[in-house]
Amino acid sequence: MANGLKDAIARLEQQKTAIERALAALREIDGPGVETSAPAPAPVRAKTKRKAKRKSRITPEGRARLAEAMRKRWAAKRAAAKKKRA
Repeated sequence: MANGLKDAIARLEQQKTAIERALAALREIDGPGVETSAPAPAPVRAKTKRKAKRKSRITPEGRARLAEAMRKRWAAKRAAAKKKRA
């Protein structure tokens, strides 16, 4: 992981130098005596992750079908357990 981080830093440094060269070229075209300063970077606020409420995607009819299927399943399981005891 450290190697990947070093590679990322190296690529960013290359991009930085390329941007600085491009800015210098543009300043030369604009003419001597014109100094432009970059605006101060905006403060970075930490983003807080909010859990989005998940919308229920099941209809009431579907919920009823599932409940009935579960009742049948548990009834079958109880019946099988009774047979084992007997």
